[in-house]
Amino acid sequence: MPKLLILAGGALIGLGLLWLVAERLGIAPGRLPGDIVYERGDLKVYIPLASSLLLSVLLSAIFWFMRR
Repeated sequence: MPKLLILAGGALIGLGLLWLVAERLGIAPGRLPGDIVYERGDLKVYIPLASSLLLSVLLSAIFWFMRR
C-alpha cells in the first residue's frame, strides 16, 4: 500500500506540473478550441467537447499500455 500511495502522489505532482506548463503554452485544459461556451446575461453554459475527447484518448492510451 505505501508504494501505491507514493506512486499516486508522484502522478498527482506530475499532473499538476503538466497543467502549469500547458497553461503557460496557452493550451490550458478546459479551454481548448473545440469547447463550447454560451454566455447570455447571467447564464453561462460550458460544454467541454474537445477537453473530454482529449481526456478520453489519453486515459485510453494509459490503460492500454498498463494492460500490455
